[in-house]
Amino acid sequence: MQSHKTVEAYIASQKQWNRELVTLREILLSTGLKEEIKWGAPIYTYEGKNVVGIAGFKSYFGIWFHQGALLEDPKKKLINAQEGITKALRQWRFSNIEEIDAKLIKSFVKASVHNLKEGKVIKPATNKPLTVPKELNALFKKNSDFHQSFKALSKGKQRDYADYISEAVRPETKASRLAKIIPMIEKGIGLNDKYK
Repeated sequence: MQSHKTVEAYIASQKQWNRELVTLREILLSTGLKEEIKWGAPIYTYEGKNVVGIAGFKSYFGIWFHQGALLEDPKKKLINAQEGITKALRQWRFSNIEEIDAKLIKSFVKASVHNLKEGKVIKPATNKPLTVPKELNALFKKNSDFHQSFKALSKGKQRDYADYISEAVRPETKASRLAKIIPMIEKGIGLNDKYK
């Protein structure tokens, strides 16, 4: 996925969903949330906490709520797009601009901000066992200093790296991800540190 430095650049890159993303952006900006770029895409935050994001994909464009599992959704618009991976994140997918319901989006935003103010959040499981993929284990056997650098990271950071490699399907993707993370691990940097 290409990383963009501005929301305008992100939307301009989404030729198929340009008008639709502009519409979602206008709705979200009207809620008073702060607009930012994280993970190369538009994210809208409240007091530094992620509330909602927008994105375009091949077959749909969507909006996702970072704590969407806490939202009441009687119209059944929100789905867990990564069943078994995410607990809190919920996505609303659209295939055309007519499906956008500004009133419902604003009510979801209002409820999300209210939940944040109340301290209601679903936190990621911290007791999930760490399963180190064979590709990382092979590197540990070849380089004990690298293994020590990995062990010096917090369990959460170790899990982020292990999952990052495990989630790749193709061997080429695993190899390119390994090449990317080796210097980060050696420097004691977490995979997601730049987003925190």
